[in-house]
Amino acid sequence: MTKKQYARSEVNIADTWDLTSLYPHEEAFETDLKTASQMALDIEAKYKDRLTDAATINACLDDFKLLLEKAYRVMTYASLFVSEDQTNSKNVQRQMTVGNMMSTFGAKISFISSQISQADPAVLTLAKEQSKENAHYLEDILREKPYMLHPEVESVLSALQPVLGAPYMIYNRAKLADMDFKTFSAQGKEFPLSFVLFENEWEFETDHEVRRGAFTAFSNKLKEYQHTVSAAYQTQIQKEKIMASLRGFNSVIDSLLFDQEVNQDLYNRQIDVIMEKLAPHMRKYAKLLQRIHKLDNMTFADLKLAVDPDFEPEITVEQSKQYILEGLSVLGEEYADMIKRAYSERWIDFVQNIGKSTGAFCSSPYGVHPYILISWTQRMRECFVLAHELGHAGHFYLAQQEQNILNTRPSLYFIEAPSTMNEMLMANHLMKTSDDPRLKRWVLATMISRTYYHNFVTHLLEAAFQREVYRIIDAGGAVVAQTLSKIKKDVLTKFWGDTVEITEGAELTWMRQPHYYMGLYPYTYSAGLTIATEVSRRLLEDPSAIEDWKNVLKAGGTQSPVELAKMAKVDITTDQPLLNTIEHIGHLIDQIIELTVQIENT
Repeated sequence: MTKKQYARSEVNIADTWDLTSLYPHEEAFETDLKTASQMALDIEAKYKDRLTDAATINACLDDFKLLLEKAYRVMTYASLFVSEDQTNSKNVQRQMTVGNMMSTFGAKISFISSQISQADPAVLTLAKEQSKENAHYLEDILREKPYMLHPEVESVLSALQPVLGAPYMIYNRAKLADMDFKTFSAQGKEFPLSFVLFENEWEFETDHEVRRGAFTAFSNKLKEYQHTVSAAYQTQIQKEKIMASLRGFNSVIDSLLFDQEVNQDLYNRQIDVIMEKLAPHMRKYAKLLQRIHKLDNMTFADLKLAVDPDFEPEITVEQSKQYILEGLSVLGEEYADMIKRAYSERWIDFVQNIGKSTGAFCSSPYGVHPYILISWTQRMRECFVLAHELGHAGHFYLAQQEQNILNTRPSLYFIEAPSTMNEMLMANHLMKTSDDPRLKRWVLATMISRTYYHNFVTHLLEAAFQREVYRIIDAGGAVVAQTLSKIKKDVLTKFWGDTVEITEGAELTWMRQPHYYMGLYPYTYSAGLTIATEVSRRLLEDPSAIEDWKNVLKAGGTQSPVELAKMAKVDITTDQPLLNTIEHIGHLIDQIIELTVQIENT
């Protein structure tokens, strides 16, 4: 496919998402923005300093839920426009306006949780008995009570949200609006380069000079911005440290894990076990790539190479629909109907354009429908990416039908389980429907290079890096660009050993991911995939597992990660699920090697 970079105005509108489901026109959005602000004022006037009896508490929470629905719709509308084009000044201005207004009314309603937490315990017990809808939220407030600050302080912090969120905004502006990668030279030709083109195209390029040339040019541009980005990141983690200390947590890590409802045992196990046990399997896989592609040395820039780059078929957006419907059909008719609607009603933004956010994500505003961003490359592997994001969509689609807005979102620890589960289902389907050894190898290699590499290697190595950064901050230190690059290089070297050359530029990988501005997010990818791997394996043996899984999805955020996993018959309080998953990864790699020998000898 062409690698020309298009402006948003030049792309095919049929392959973009349709935001009119949120608001049919700008005036409707502006009306809701004003209405939400007024609702916040009304809630403050009606309930502040009056949350002393069960009936009033529940009435306040019922009004609060209505406000949240409108506020999230407004915020989603502004956010999605920025995601589709960060270079559009109108989009940026809209988001800034929303952020400022939301922080103002956020300050107005911040009294709700703090004043409820100060109510008489007997009153809160009665409030829970009188409203099952609000009971879980009330329990969360009681859990958070020891770490809440004075109501006036909470109000000030809420008002400061646009400022407190500035590091992430600065990172995105630098990455998507200011960094101009221009072109790079290889094979006597000039090639276009951008964040999206590098991560979606050039990292997978089989021409070694072109691929490595793109990596060098990409890294050189990142290096020009390393001090700006490191300053934004330092501000982010310093903010988190201050907030953790103010609330009485022993460390930043404890503070961030508290919101996830897990302890450091689960967090550290995920990082330590994978760093030790998975590394040998992935080094074996790297050596296979080196042999297949006849590389004198295996470098960091070569790790995204495909086992069989000539085999992967091109696939159109329309063709992907049938593949995904067939692969996820086991989830039932309701789930299939959701997928059909996602295509026909344009829930998905497929195009590539200048200023568009990199990677892929799913946004699920309550009471509307999910929206998915992806940059379609016409490669079959994008089916797995889209199935992943549809996993998020299906999760919240089902949860929102069963739960109110306060109860739909589970812990961050669990958030990637439904998405990675869909990748497993796609792989299982493709393996069952073909006897072609080359296709089987492609499926297995895609699971390793995309599903497991992405979640168990890329994000896990981010987590190992992130943990070291927080340890420095908790010890009273600070981090600058050179420190961050050293930590990243040390983590990469420890994992890959002498199998992979950590070439210059690899240490700047910390600049590529937005997850560091989202708390302890990176390690949760492997946590979710561990659960998904166990459930998908159970599904092959026990059809009843699918009903258990759908019940988990419908539970939303009403259970802790441990409890949700238990509903799916997985015990994440032990090492076993993680060890089983690593063993499974090793088995997949061994199968790829066996199929490679078989194909080569045919």
